[in-house]
Amino acid sequence: MKQTLRTLIRNVKSIKGNSLAEFATTTALMATLAATAAPKLSEMSEGAKAEKSKNELDKLVKQAGQFYQDTADNEGRGRFPGQDKFNLPVTGGAWNSTSQHSTNTKAHADAHGAAIMSDIGENGSYTTWDATNSGWVSVFGIANEDYPAPADNTVTADDTDDVGPCNTCPPGATIGKEEWLALFGGEPLGSQYQDGHFVYQVVAGYGTGGDVYPPVLYVADIENATHFNNVLEP
Repeated sequence: MKQTLRTLIRNVKSIKGNSLAEFATTTALMATLAATAAPKLSEMSEGAKAEKSKNELDKLVKQAGQFYQDTADNEGRGRFPGQDKFNLPVTGGAWNSTSQHSTNTKAHADAHGAAIMSDIGENGSYTTWDATNSGWVSVFGIANEDYPAPADNTVTADDTDDVGPCNTCPPGATIGKEEWLALFGGEPLGSQYQDGHFVYQVVAGYGTGGDVYPPVLYVADIENATHFNNVLEP
């Protein structure tokens, strides 16, 4: 027993604690690692949000493409959500002046498309959520309770069937946000960014008979529409 106690005491005495210098060194190393890792973690977080936003835009385009095919089968011409007819635009601001299909021609379509590209093209100006834009419309509604648009945004609401009279349009109101919501089972998609919001425009198709050109859909995230956008041209 005495030998055992001596052994235990000897072992306890042989255990050495860390010195103050060693502790200070370890603390300094941990601080350096934390300072170095923080920017990388931030970059990873931003990259993940950007990838998620792009994936959501891809989903919008995919569902809109299916909607186009379904309306082509059921209505005789394909259209996109919010369109009353294939040769009517979905847009806000000044471009509402092209809402009558009797005036939609290649010249109108080209001019509308050029205005959109001035927003989201390589040198586009729609780089912040509150920037002046050329008529972008909220996909799921600017006051959507799940993903509302940021306050003081410049996005157009699509809450009513406000395109104007169209004697040959399919029956029933084509309210954009309702048709989009139906495509996703009533579950809206939302931007990963605090000041993000999904918007879209449709450049009207034109022509008659066998010489018909389809509409073109553009979708974007207003966090930075020049970075986050997609297009579908059937």
